[in-house]
Amino acid sequence: MIQRLAVLALLLVGSVATAQTAPATAPAPALPRVALTTGSGRIVIEVDTVHAPLTAANFLRYVDQKRLDGTNFYRALNLKGAPGTGLIQGGTSGDPKRALKPVAHEPTSATGLSHTDGTISMARAAPGTAAGDFFIIVGNLSALDASPTDPGYAVFGHVVEGMDSVRAILAAPVSATAGQGAMKGQMIAQPVKLISARRVP
Repeated sequence: MIQRLAVLALLLVGSVATAQTAPATAPAPALPRVALTTGSGRIVIEVDTVHAPLTAANFLRYVDQKRLDGTNFYRALNLKGAPGTGLIQGGTSGDPKRALKPVAHEPTSATGLSHTDGTISMARAAPGTAAGDFFIIVGNLSALDASPTDPGYAVFGHVVEGMDSVRAILAAPVSATAGQGAMKGQMIAQPVKLISARRVP
């Protein structure tokens, strides 16, 4: 009995020592950030390469190849009945000279992300057609997330600096006649210049 207790004591000491000397878990790598310099101020986005790797890589290709430089924020959707809620949309506006191959759709049901305040997501027609146009959410628009009957849109990051600039673009006057279909009345009368998009060192 005494011998058994001694062995147990040694095992416990060994396990405690092992626990104390176990290496610490390495910190998660920092996510890349991109600064958008616009006519309404600076917006910094943290790009989620972990949860939405395909969509994030697509956006970073546009940034690294300077394909977003000189484009515009051209749409401001203010949700009726919900003041301060909506989205701004910008990017290449389908310009074939700037467009890269469309990215495969990464639904929020797969990434675990959601269209909450400050998130950035890809504009698209059918799933799998997203290219160089994106939108930034103001408020909560989780209705744009994927559901069993709707693939939704692909969130790939969030604003970490410059939501005041996002809100200023959202408040820009819109044309009552410009735009087609559901976008009619949402096109910014004088689009806000996206001067440059650069990774933040």
